[in-house]
Amino acid sequence: MLGHSVDKYVTGRLLDTSNDLRWSNLHAERWSHMPGELPSLTPRDTEIAVQLGGRTFVERVGDGRRQKTHGHRGTIWLCPAGIEENYINIADPMVDCLHMFMPAHPFEQTMLRDLDLDPARCELRYDVIAQDPFIEYVTCRVIDEMEHETTAGRLLIETLGVALAAHLVHRYSAATIRIPESGDKPLDRRRLERVENYITAHLFEDFAVADLASAACMSVAHFTRSFRAATGRTPYEYVSGRRLERAKHRLMTEDTPISEIAAAIGFSSQANFTRAFRKAMGVTPAQMRSSAQK
Repeated sequence: MLGHSVDKYVTGRLLDTSNDLRWSNLHAERWSHMPGELPSLTPRDTEIAVQLGGRTFVERVGDGRRQKTHGHRGTIWLCPAGIEENYINIADPMVDCLHMFMPAHPFEQTMLRDLDLDPARCELRYDVIAQDPFIEYVTCRVIDEMEHETTAGRLLIETLGVALAAHLVHRYSAATIRIPESGDKPLDRRRLERVENYITAHLFEDFAVADLASAACMSVAHFTRSFRAATGRTPYEYVSGRRLERAKHRLMTEDTPISEIAAAIGFSSQANFTRAFRKAMGVTPAQMRSSAQK
């Protein structure tokens, strides 16, 4: 499990966690923080804390820098792995804050090559960010997935994790990311066929984006972009659609209990399955089954 929050946020209360969702490259927690001083800590993971509401004053010292911040909704505190925070004081209650934890080294060597990055220049800054629309977007998607699990949520979070890592290095380090002028080439027919065959064979298993990238013999970052260029959808959107279509077929042709179908395509509860199915199909699973029986 990523995250060092139990040792750090001794004055806070954990509201929610992604622990049971099997995410691999990003761990998320929602905390409510009471005023007080936090213990000194050198984190093993990179932490991105996003204030979700209210106003508070936070003072912290890390990497030889003292930062005093009047926090509000959207304020972001970035603490890279390995940077000792000597002092943190929260002056006012912070009722809701999302903490995202990423591995100390979120980039594979192949991803560094894809983006033409020098590893020596990828060290993130200890920083306070008043506003960052992309981090806010990732925050919203992570919260949505924590609250309302989707059928391919692991793929979604892994894709967001790769994009977030690239964004952090691009915006908050000395590195410069090379952006291809002509965009990424779509997967060729043979690679796409291998990926589709893998998805078909493992549709109801808990596979990762890295597994699909391996089937295509590509890095995760390169594969994700090329797959979207070829299909018009992200791996998450594609797999989610395939799983929900399979669920639809079973609802219309079988008497299997809805709860069993939900579990078969990766949902931890029938309620989460019903919510995702209705969003995609416009009707609930029960309504779909009822219409097929008329």
